[in-house]
Amino acid sequence: MSAMPDPVQTRAVVVRAVVCEEPISSAQHAALVRGNDRGAVVTFSGVVRDHDHGRAVTDLQYSAHPSAGEVLAGIVAEAADRFGVGAIAVSHRIGSLQIGQEAFVVAVASAHRTAAFETCAWLVDEVKSRVPIWKRQTFDDGTHEWVNCP
Repeated sequence: MSAMPDPVQTRAVVVRAVVCEEPISSAQHAALVRGNDRGAVVTFSGVVRDHDHGRAVTDLQYSAHPSAGEVLAGIVAEAADRFGVGAIAVSHRIGSLQIGQEAFVVAVASAHRTAAFETCAWLVDEVKSRVPIWKRQTFDDGTHEWVNCP
């Protein structure tokens, strides 16, 4: 079931849509999208974990194609036009990240929760499938692998 657009605003305000090397946080993104007309704030935080498929991960690096920021911004603009929410903020990190750091954050604010949840889920799926960002994981035995790399 698709949510009805927010009657107050039909196009979301894009507050942030970036690929960056600086630390990011879901709390920061939630604060960016809040507004007195928005009763729901939904966030997603992709956090670097210490394992993958039963193997201990010790290090993780994200690399991106030069077009990654433009692709991400296009996806966020598409969501802003498609869903009736109030505001959207999305960031994906690149570079070396430590276990426990946030790598990918999405925040969506809307008058109602259904639209915020649906928009957030759509953004997570689209960014993960379309933005040319790849991760290199190093395991505790010294081996490594690339994930989502063509």
